[in-house]
Amino acid sequence: MVRVTFLLVAICIAICRATEVADSAETFGTPNIISRRQWGARPPKATIPALKIDPVPYVVIHHSDTVGCNTQAICQARVRSFQNNHMNAKKWDDIGYNFLVGEDGNVYEGRGWGKHGSHSVQYNAKSIGICLIGKFTNTVPNSASVRAAQNLIAYGVANNKIKSDYKLLGHRQTAQTSCPGNALYNLIKTWPHWSEKP
Repeated sequence: MVRVTFLLVAICIAICRATEVADSAETFGTPNIISRRQWGARPPKATIPALKIDPVPYVVIHHSDTVGCNTQAICQARVRSFQNNHMNAKKWDDIGYNFLVGEDGNVYEGRGWGKHGSHSVQYNAKSIGICLIGKFTNTVPNSASVRAAQNLIAYGVANNKIKSDYKLLGHRQTAQTSCPGNALYNLIKTWPHWSEKP
């Protein structure tokens, strides 16, 4: 009887662990990353330097504070517009973010992995900056956008681009700004690795 009970407990533990792994794989899949070439990026004005720390210990979340997008064509146009603004009006060498996420569920490559950002002054050399496209002051991003952002972070950890013990921050924690909007900020506070203190 003891052997049967032990065997049943062992089987239950094995099933629970397998379910956890399956759930994790379903929750965090591979992000669909639209390359710079695909969205029609301009070349940078200068070579973008490599990050000082790689893998990075921080992920900084932003919102674009603009109208959102829910189709690939509209999102690509938004990303091109952001790049033009950053390069022309702000005089930066390229779009400031490492990645952008649309409500179409796609991730758009900005500066990409391993590159120094221009999105959060004190953290540019040691973080990945992810901008969710839209204004998220009063409403949260849709589930496709949230899932894509979380998948991107998980992918970065799995591929040694983001440290496994990274800290997740909202832009407002690193600068005097309301970014990433109250609704999105409150949402990311529920995500794994959000840190009250940078």
